[in-house]
Amino acid sequence: MKRTHRRMGVAAVCLLLACAMLFHLTGCGLRGQAEDVMKGITPENVTALTDLTAQSENAADFAVRLFQARAETGKNTLLSPLSVLSALSMTANGAAGETLSQMEAVLGMPVEDLNLYLYSYMQDLPQDKTAKLCMANSIWFTDDTRFTVSRDFLQTNADYYGADIFKAPFDRRTCSDINHWVKQKTNQMIPEILDEIPPDAVMYLVNALAFEAEWTEVYKKDDVREGIFTKEDGTEQTAEFMYGTESHYLEDEKATGFLKYYKDRDFCFAALLPREGVGLSELIASLDGKRLHHLLAEPDEVPVHTAIPKFEASYDAEMSEPLKTMGMTDAFDVHRADFHGFGASPEEKNIYIGRVLHKTFISVGEKGTKAGAATAVEMKMEGAEFASDEAKMVYLDRPFVYMLVDCENHVPIFIGAMNDMGE
Repeated sequence: MKRTHRRMGVAAVCLLLACAMLFHLTGCGLRGQAEDVMKGITPENVTALTDLTAQSENAADFAVRLFQARAETGKNTLLSPLSVLSALSMTANGAAGETLSQMEAVLGMPVEDLNLYLYSYMQDLPQDKTAKLCMANSIWFTDDTRFTVSRDFLQTNADYYGADIFKAPFDRRTCSDINHWVKQKTNQMIPEILDEIPPDAVMYLVNALAFEAEWTEVYKKDDVREGIFTKEDGTEQTAEFMYGTESHYLEDEKATGFLKYYKDRDFCFAALLPREGVGLSELIASLDGKRLHHLLAEPDEVPVHTAIPKFEASYDAEMSEPLKTMGMTDAFDVHRADFHGFGASPEEKNIYIGRVLHKTFISVGEKGTKAGAATAVEMKMEGAEFASDEAKMVYLDRPFVYMLVDCENHVPIFIGAMNDMGE
């Protein structure tokens, strides 16, 4: 379904941000210590892109590379590349020099293109009662006088990301406030993102994402039957399978699969099952962003008899090592990182990324799917002392790759590997 991109005026943006701030300060559990910095920042007017094809191919490529860097043989994985991309793109607005070049190379686009792409993407999110994707961004920085945040950096993230911006003492109550914000914005699916705030942390850039959608054709009681899921080592596990027939078939040399649509067809569930003799790790390693984008955009319209196991999965990862493996090394190096765009320290202490925290949740059942994700980029300061007509058949009864896909842009907003139904 083609969606029409819109232009959001300054008044509309300000109204939404004002409502969001009021909601957070009264209903999200903030304890009054966090100062609403948006009072002094007026988002500027931005004209959204009308065609996201090129940028979406790059976003799909980032999704594949991130998934490949994080997936572990024999273990379940679930990432939201869109959430990670959003949090790191906000962060890139404070980067410079080689640090920025590495981030742009890993994220797949120059920071100016990332800003405009994600702004345009957020303006056009479907909000139907039966299928919706909600995204929110926030920036939290310490009120310690030894760190002064750049107003230009905050302005850019207000303009393009609609970020809620707070200054806070970075104590236990601030940690609780950030977790409350994440819990609220993920519809309770991610209860917390932070376990603590380290003494040398000076800023958090946070993205939260919530997806809820009902199948176009829900499964009835007679469609759900017990079956066997076989792990790669031959271990058999009992699972409940949802049987149906779809009409969009996926196939390449490594896998077969299908698309199952949610209501209004803005989103779909996509599955890739390795061909016999192909291991799941081999399939994941073979994925290519451009080819995946094309595969999702042009499925074969033939009948497909399908079986999807009912499952819930949650995932918790610190993403620093995968991002370093992808080529983003300087950002994590206390001596080489260049984030002068964030602000300044009178003592000229260097700012770098300490952790990239990522949590996800998904529930797939008879009526549809719920999924949530949150990503927090933790910025630290060096030495700081702050507080065909023939029917096909694809039964997902052994390890498989699955995605929740934006059907207009053909970009996976979630991507996972199911290896073990017992995890």
